[in-house]
Amino acid sequence: MIDNLSLALTHGLMLLAAWLLLKRTDLDSERPPPRHWGARKGPPEPPPGA
Repeated sequence: MIDNLSLALTHGLMLLAAWLLLKRTDLDSERPPPRHWGARKGPPEPPPGA
């Protein structure tokens, strides 16, 4: 009985954790990573005439 109870409890908690993780709104966002202070603002420009 204790074995079944512990298995049901742990599997239920794992199911709850997976469900809550999949319900997160920021799971599917494509935001760019945060920039550090002093980082370049964009890709380097090619030299003139290149």
